[in-house]
Amino acid sequence: MRDDVLTSKLAGFGTTVFAEMSALAIKTGAINLGQGFPDTNGPSAVLDVAVGAIRAGVNQYPPGLGEPELRVAIAEHQRRWYGLTVDADTEVVVTAGATEALAGAMLGMLDAGDEVVLFEPMYDSYQAVIALAAATPVPVLLQPDSDGDIWRFDPAALRAAITDRTKLILLNTPHNPTGKVFDRGELELIAELALEHDLIVVTDEVYEHLVFDGAEHVPLATLPNMFERTLTISSGGKTFHTTGWKIGWMTGPVELVSAALLAKQYLTYVNGAPFQPAIAVGLALPDDYFTTLRSNLQVARDRLADGLDRAGFVTYRPEASYFVTVDVRSARPDGDGMAFCQSLPETAGVVAVPAAAFYMHPEYGAHLVRFACCKQLDVIDAAVERLVAAFA
Repeated sequence: MRDDVLTSKLAGFGTTVFAEMSALAIKTGAINLGQGFPDTNGPSAVLDVAVGAIRAGVNQYPPGLGEPELRVAIAEHQRRWYGLTVDADTEVVVTAGATEALAGAMLGMLDAGDEVVLFEPMYDSYQAVIALAAATPVPVLLQPDSDGDIWRFDPAALRAAITDRTKLILLNTPHNPTGKVFDRGELELIAELALEHDLIVVTDEVYEHLVFDGAEHVPLATLPNMFERTLTISSGGKTFHTTGWKIGWMTGPVELVSAALLAKQYLTYVNGAPFQPAIAVGLALPDDYFTTLRSNLQVARDRLADGLDRAGFVTYRPEASYFVTVDVRSARPDGDGMAFCQSLPETAGVVAVPAAAFYMHPEYGAHLVRFACCKQLDVIDAAVERLVAAFA
């Protein structure tokens, strides 16, 4: 077999760290606080619709744009929560999770040599799909502030990252892995630069309903003159504990949605027919579902963060998302987070994810490790007990 089978666009990319660490959890029997999936089922009102749809024969290809009832529900969701008016027939597309929506957007909008400004650390698929589009990622560093709870970027660094080759800004808020929620002032700066330089913005908002402590998620598309140049991406997996269903969506002006759709149709084409009406029901659940979802996850976040504090780590308490990040140098002075995670199942019977995997410049995050808090409290308590015994 020839040795140049792999496209050069993916040189340097390997198996995702999530798959690697989840396999390690299975192999060792450790508690898996690595990959971000919940260990409880979603609401029965949602699950029952999927079961009913399967039994009713909703098992063939759905329409290319997605089932009409889900597209209407997504448009209504955007109006209900954010006051955005979206045309369900032309400005909404259902995708195989947010990851496919992102891939469709990058492949459908970028040409070779285009630059994408984005924030580091970042969800690991971002670099790969930009590479597949033969474009160049240009990272702007997020760092925790002096209190250790809010991650900030240097506005001057963001301005400097934009060149005459920049076509797109890729924004993830609420942010994975840090749990940062970009505040209105930061979003206004991003909007100002997008308008000044005539840039497209793609926003990944999958954690939109998982925001804590009164923080406010503000979609960039709600800012003045930004709907026309913003493709907004989200999914039902995190909100309804159905990560395996892979039902996501993108909304925005026809030009952006159409460009992303053109590429997306050659990826999975369509997916998840019986799950689409179920997610439509989920999006229409009453406000108290979303309030309870947030409050329960905030309790889990606090339980895990408090435990990590007791284990002696410097803990960065997130404003949102499924994850808590720690500095492991108290337990491993050389700051090698990858080695820490590889030995953690044996040392403490727990699996976590090295944050270096989320950086283009791994040295910036080499000492950081991400733990998932989207687990039942007894699982978190058992993991904390092990970590405290091993490191406190």
